[in-house]
Parts: sequence; C-alpha cells; structure tokens
Amino acid sequence: MEYTVQKLGSLAGVSTRTLRYYDEISILKPARINSSGYRIYRQAEVDRLQQILFYRELGVSLESIKNIITAPSFDAANVLREHREKLLKKREQLDILIANVDKTLASKEGRLKMTDKEKFEGFRLKMVDDNEKKYGEEIRKRYGNDIMNQANEKFKNMTQEEYEAMTSLEIQVREVLSQAIKTGDPASDLAQKAAGLHKQWITLCWGQYSKEGHAGLAQMYVDDNRFRAYYDQKQPGTAAFLREAILIYTG
Repeated sequence: MEYTVQKLGSLAGVSTRTLRYYDEISILKPARINSSGYRIYRQAEVDRLQQILFYRELGVSLESIKNIITAPSFDAANVLREHREKLLKKREQLDILIANVDKTLASKEGRLKMTDKEKFEGFRLKMVDDNEKKYGEEIRKRYGNDIMNQANEKFKNMTQEEYEAMTSLEIQVREVLSQAIKTGDPASDLAQKAAGLHKQWITLCWGQYSKEGHAGLAQMYVDDNRFRAYYDQKQPGTAAFLREAILIYTG
C-alpha cells in the first residue's frame, strides 16, 4: 500500500511538516516522487517511521536515531526487542508510582502505614532511568554492564539513611572542592580531603571501590562535556582539578 504525506501523517499521528523535515534531513526519504510532485511512501518507509517514533518516545535525538537506523549493522528485530525491554521498564516505573500513590492515599486515610523507603521508591526508579538515559551508555562502555547494573540496584535498594548520606557526601565534595581549588594545588590537604570524600561517595553509589575505577571516573569528568559542565558550572577548571586530586589520591 502507498501513502501520501498527508495520509501517512494522519495514520501515524504526526504532522506533514514533520515528515517533510524528516525527508530534508534524510532520516525518512519517500519511496518515490509521483508525476504530480507528491512524496509517496511504501511499507519500508512506514516501518522506518514506526522505528523513528519508538526512539523519539524514548527521548533519543534525531541525530542519534539517524545514526542508529542507517548503520550497516542495524537489526530491526533486535531493535524491537530492545524497545520492548525499555517499555517494560517504563511500565514497571509507572506501576510503582501508581502503587505509591495508592499507598499514600491509604496512609493518609489511616488504612496502613508507609515506611520512608516506600515513599520514595517510584521516584528513585525514575532517577535510575533518567541517569541511565543520560550517562548509561558512556559508563557501560568504560566500566562494563556489571558496574552499571550493580550501581542501579544499589541505588534502588538504598535505605533512607544511605540516600541521605550519599546526598550529603555529594554536597560536601563540592563545598570542599570549591575551597581546595583556590589553593591551586591538587596535592593540598583540602584537595586530598575532597578526593577522599569523593571516594566515599562513589563507594556508596557503586557498592564497591577500586583505585582504577576512581581514577577512570575522574578522567571521564574531564572527557565528557556533561560531567565537566556539572563540576565547572561555578568555577571553570574544577573538573580537571578534581581529576588531578584523585589521580594523586589513588597513586
């Protein structure tokens, strides 16, 4: 079956302007242009549009989608399996949030008592999911799936005391670091104190510690624009200073 831009847009729930834009950036070209100058789409294009919309729903940028679906190794069946896994995770998150709302209502009405951990389960799962989307690919590439999976499980199962300790450590690292960078010396006592606090923080996050992992993470803070921006937002050069302090700390 063949579709014009208008018919395909109506079928997929996207605007004709969007489809024309997809054509312009070569992410979804029509099968042909008919004698009247209209874009005509066939089954292959319909399937590709479905794949694009799947990725868009998951928050993937158009540039990344284009790289994925035009890669020689692109496997549509495998992509669908990946989509299914991600959707199941999203459903799990929604189910936990709904259950959390139900429990909260019951708690407010005096029918049950919620633990502090239960009050934040859904939010933590969302935080894990957001962190996975932002940094998961880079961290998995550098440290492997086991480290990332363990860190995710550790975070989801944290007690309220552990979560508060982790948050407190993160604040302490930044406060001490802001003072240490004024010395200009990553080997100073303040800088080494910041590195030690950072060690405690990642140990709590990961559930384990290694000097190699600590040093590698510090290097990633400099190499990755997102991490560097986080540390450099108040004082440029902070990420690089922290890396040097950690490299001295880990020997």
